[in-house]
Amino acid sequence: MKAAEDQVVEDEAGYQDDEVTCLSELMLNMADLKKLKSVGICTVKGIQMTTRRALCNIKGLSEAKVDKIKEAAGKILTNGFLTAFEYSAKRKQVFHIMTGSLEFELRFAPTFFRNLQMFFHGFLSFSPCLCCSPVTAQLPGEDGYTGGKVIFIDTENTFRPDRLKDIADRFNVDHDAVLDNVLYARAYTSEHQMELLDFVAAKFHEEGGVFKLLIIDSIMALFRVDFSGRGELAERQQKLAQMLSRLQKISEEYNVAVFVTNQMTADPGAGMTFQADPKKPIGGHILAHASTTRISLRKGRGELRIAKIFDSPDMPENEATFAITPGGIADAKE
Repeated sequence: MKAAEDQVVEDEAGYQDDEVTCLSELMLNMADLKKLKSVGICTVKGIQMTTRRALCNIKGLSEAKVDKIKEAAGKILTNGFLTAFEYSAKRKQVFHIMTGSLEFELRFAPTFFRNLQMFFHGFLSFSPCLCCSPVTAQLPGEDGYTGGKVIFIDTENTFRPDRLKDIADRFNVDHDAVLDNVLYARAYTSEHQMELLDFVAAKFHEEGGVFKLLIIDSIMALFRVDFSGRGELAERQQKLAQMLSRLQKISEEYNVAVFVTNQMTADPGAGMTFQADPKKPIGGHILAHASTTRISLRKGRGELRIAKIFDSPDMPENEATFAITPGGIADAKE
């Protein structure tokens, strides 16, 4: 079956390229290594992705030591430039994760690449990435994709393992094996949600090339609770931007797909512009710009759902209709 999400394929045994080498290459002492790994910085590329100010905020790292770490990392890393031809060749090396709906895959397959994909939906719309992806991401696919583990961060207490069992039955996969390959965490505050990303980065480094998918459901739920009113809006957006930047870096550093779901809210001004659907995703422009691909979901008749590409770097607007079944998402029956 043709796939719906694609990822850059790198050598399974040595997915870490020259830029993603271990911190041990910097010849740091064990105490400094532990300090860096405590905040999820486990590779030389992680050093490159972190500002000097952020490194200085790590307890026990002085400005002089940070400068030495940055200097040592700069000697190991390349300048980062590729020709467009080289990058095009890299883009062609993709792996695919099935969704369960052929129509969804045929229409949306080219839209997914490493980085951040956002699904935003209203009440009862149901996100397809939560329906099948934790299971299908574990299944072997085309172009040598061998499957991998999944991390699921739940902010709304909606994760149900029994749902995965039903989907596993559809694909003839052992229940225990499927559940054992999904690492689950419940986030209770926006700060806790950010702290979990440190663990995620450490886990991706510890089991290099094993994890293929990170899901956060949903990205904005805890921010809406922890920050209220216009007086805290600027701080909320700054914290959100930091989290999204971290997700993008984790995706690039460890070559994993990142799916986040988002809520929608009524748009009071939509009636003045005669919009057909007076709702919009929350999070503002910061969340919109950080997402590589955004897909809106809405409920149709019965179990039917309609997915629409809202924003994508390489695909025009498009729609796909699929159905919610006990075994996950499937093609809509005529």
